[in-house]
Amino acid sequence: MQQFKILWADDEIELLKPHILFLEQKGYQLTPVNSGADALEEIDHNYFDIVFLDENMPGMSGLETLNYIKSTHPNLPVVMITKNEAEEIMEEAIGAKIADYLIKPLNPNQILLSVKKILDNKRIISEKTNLGYQKEFQQLSMGVMDAQDHHDWMEIYKKLVYWELEIDETEDKSMVEVLNAQKVEADGNFSAFITSNYESWITNPDIDRPLLSHNLLKQKVFSEVGDEPVFLIVIDNLRYDQWKIIEPEVAELFSVESEEMYYSILPTTTSYARNSLFAGLTPVEIARRYPDLWVEEEIDEGKNLKEEELLEANMARNQIKERFSYHKILRAEEGKQLSENIPNLMNNKLNAIVFNFVDMLSHARTDMQMIRELAPDESAYRSLTRSWFTHSSLFDTLRVLANQKVKVMITTDHGTIRVNKAQKIVGDRNTNTNLRYKVGKNLAFDEKSVFYTREPERFGLPKPHVSSAYVFAKDNHFFAYPNNFNHYVRHYKDTFQHGGISMEEIMIPFITLANK
Repeated sequence: MQQFKILWADDEIELLKPHILFLEQKGYQLTPVNSGADALEEIDHNYFDIVFLDENMPGMSGLETLNYIKSTHPNLPVVMITKNEAEEIMEEAIGAKIADYLIKPLNPNQILLSVKKILDNKRIISEKTNLGYQKEFQQLSMGVMDAQDHHDWMEIYKKLVYWELEIDETEDKSMVEVLNAQKVEADGNFSAFITSNYESWITNPDIDRPLLSHNLLKQKVFSEVGDEPVFLIVIDNLRYDQWKIIEPEVAELFSVESEEMYYSILPTTTSYARNSLFAGLTPVEIARRYPDLWVEEEIDEGKNLKEEELLEANMARNQIKERFSYHKILRAEEGKQLSENIPNLMNNKLNAIVFNFVDMLSHARTDMQMIRELAPDESAYRSLTRSWFTHSSLFDTLRVLANQKVKVMITTDHGTIRVNKAQKIVGDRNTNTNLRYKVGKNLAFDEKSVFYTREPERFGLPKPHVSSAYVFAKDNHFFAYPNNFNHYVRHYKDTFQHGGISMEEIMIPFITLANK
């Protein structure tokens, strides 16, 4: 084990000899001094892992010594030790970014805990986390094999994300490959589960089925429209793990009243899932009832330009006659304007707000080498999401809403998955460009390795032509054409895509927040 070096400054250092011997017996190397000036002299000429600093020393006080240490060695952990429990002393020390604060008389185990928490916590956390995952590995594997329904799969996915985030926090990443392999296995079994059940979920509303995109507003949002204004925030392309990453920031502003999941419809793309979410209808029902609000795949124009009209029609069908607003935020200045306009939005009973950044992030990572380097793996991708959120106009909006009497809901339309395996598919020039699903008249593909239908209506999907078929990639596969196959593989391998079948794309968060 590494021998850590501790500097201990106290004008009564001789009285602390028993504590120093205790720490030395535990393997730490101690350097005792009896003044702040001596402490600074030692720090300027020697390396230390941590400093214990008495607050009440004659001459240069502990707080004065602390301020000098932080100005010259800002990353050196300092533990302030004092007899004084005055609140202003504590606040001044905390403001100077101390690592810990101990009150005399000292207890040996109290000192040891402080040292371990500061110096050895990463090793201890890594060992405990890896051991915990190893113990649950077999149970998770059995759960993946034995999952019977959509409830089971949500619990499995939550546990996998939990361990993914826990292992993110460790120094020892030895379990990452094991967990990734377990996720791949789980996605394979989940794809088989969706293949077996999806059609019945769409065609038979009386069976036990998950909450789907087109039922979300009616079952979760409209019932809350009443006395307090409801703000429905849809963050496009937000996965469950990304929600868990930003949750601590949100929880500083709101109480998380409930954390649920629902299932995105297929294809797991904005043009289908989000239109369906706002319309309260499957895509084929939208195309039949509101042909002027549905844009077919082959038409070269935006597919999500009528969401406000679809929401208005949905509210009318459900006899909700309250005032509402719809906003789509694509740029920072639009978000700033929205945040400033909150007082006016308080006059509406429902405010639907779409934030598109996470979707743009996933596309930018595909197209821009710099973003790929910033987010080379899942952990870094989550970190980039958190960085965006903490500096975003969305966070500013939430800060404003936290001071209002409102109900806030955060959700998304679909997730995304990092793809690694290319599958060949052949289609004509009118076939859509999405890498995770294809719709076309003359598609040629390996039927055993995809999920497909030649009867789209039974999947709730429009049928552009008599011979149209929909084909969905499973787990971490993506489609590539035989022409320039190797080019497609090099360009799109290890990118984040959506449209197909995976836990990450389909099982997505629905969060209800309450004012504190």
